[in-house]
Amino acid sequence: MTTVGLLYPGHSAEDDFPALEARLGGAVHLPLVHTSVGEDAHRVDALLDLGGSERLLAGARELVERHDPDAVVWACTSGSFVFGWDGARRQVDEIAEATGRPASSTSIAFVNAVRDLGIERVAVAASYPEDVARHFVDFLARGGITVTSLGSHGIVTAAEVGTLDREQVAAIVAGADREGAEAVLVPDTAMHTLAWIEHLEEVAGMPVLTANQVTVREGLRLVGPVPELPGLGTLFRTVGQPAGGAR
Repeated sequence: MTTVGLLYPGHSAEDDFPALEARLGGAVHLPLVHTSVGEDAHRVDALLDLGGSERLLAGARELVERHDPDAVVWACTSGSFVFGWDGARRQVDEIAEATGRPASSTSIAFVNAVRDLGIERVAVAASYPEDVARHFVDFLARGGITVTSLGSHGIVTAAEVGTLDREQVAAIVAGADREGAEAVLVPDTAMHTLAWIEHLEEVAGMPVLTANQVTVREGLRLVGPVPELPGLGTLFRTVGQPAGGAR
């Protein structure tokens, strides 16, 4: 069984991962360590602090000592893309060096997932305030991905995002301007989505990639070919690729 270790900031939607483990009946192990949080705020300065080396490396060392994962993923989108393309890569390089494991982050995972689906044009349905969401658009552009539209919902804290229910999340996806897009991206690991991917794709009428979904896939991808897993949408019905891509 593959063990994907997750570095997860604070508390919001972390229960998505053990719930997925249970549904999959042990096909993958997703142990999680909470990294420290200064201020819970979708604000650039707070996010730069959230993704700082000291916080990440303390969590990474704990993750290895407690769970001995095959790969490590920084399970935070905004706390990686705000550092820009090169900064996000430095983050995961530091984690890999500290742990001796292959490492990645949710932002990088989004780029790899889009590339592996063979698409280039996406709509973004973000929970964040627009100024933060624009950093994600810039990150995707650096990865060669065109954002056809950006919807931002101005939610400031991860704690609030974690309270959104299935229909509220579906409304965010449904509200995205999907004209010209080949998929909808929903970039926040604080949002519960793993039990709802198929429903979200029905609502959108196209593939939907969510932060927690691509995070799991990226960890599997770092270890080897990604298995097809039920209930996780188009992305997990597509033959996986070994590590590489945006890294």
